[in-house]
Amino acid sequence: MNNADFLIRHWQQVQADITSVRQQTAASQPVQLIAVSKTFPVNDIATLYQSGQRDFGENYIQEFSEKTSLLADLDIVWHMIGHIQSNKSRIVAERAQWVHTIDREKIAWRLHEQRPEHLTPLNVCIEVNIAAEANKHGISTDSAELLALATTISTLPRLKLRGLMCVAKANSTEIELRQQFNQMKTLLQQLREGGFEVDVLSMGMSADLNTAIACGATHVRVGSAIFGQRSYAEN
Repeated sequence: MNNADFLIRHWQQVQADITSVRQQTAASQPVQLIAVSKTFPVNDIATLYQSGQRDFGENYIQEFSEKTSLLADLDIVWHMIGHIQSNKSRIVAERAQWVHTIDREKIAWRLHEQRPEHLTPLNVCIEVNIAAEANKHGISTDSAELLALATTISTLPRLKLRGLMCVAKANSTEIELRQQFNQMKTLLQQLREGGFEVDVLSMGMSADLNTAIACGATHVRVGSAIFGQRSYAEN
């Protein structure tokens, strides 16, 4: 099996898995598949694009910059799903359609200021450190902190707050996953009750997307189940 066949087969399998989980759990929400292409070459992205995939996620800004330049002729929907340093925010503001990792006002302001006026507002999600892990980014689950950041974002016309994002704790049990994802659903509901028009729960990756969908995920970020195992030797 050549690499293109490998990619397409695995991509189709993930799509089938998403459909199956939605049917089994009676999940009513649409689920958008984001193919997480970090560390993989542009040829892999082009292969999946030609097969119909449009949403791709990147974690590293330098890699994001290179890939968006090389694939500028394709109408890819680019999702930044990695941490953004303030000195590297401009390229994201100029080329991404989505940012899933807003966790502080400074980044929100910079993305707003650097978003070109001729582009539609940048879709953004607030990242929540759902398991309070010291080595992960994201705001706490404190309702006041969440509402404060959401309020700031809502005042910035070049950003559009869409919802929340999280990365579940590694090696969580099924019970722990459900606790984390259900808490995200509760936090999203709190935003709605606070008057924010939000509809996105970005949660679930290759290992836990089934549970995430069952708990209300609208966007799943899948990498290894599509592209295969990664090598981080150069990152």
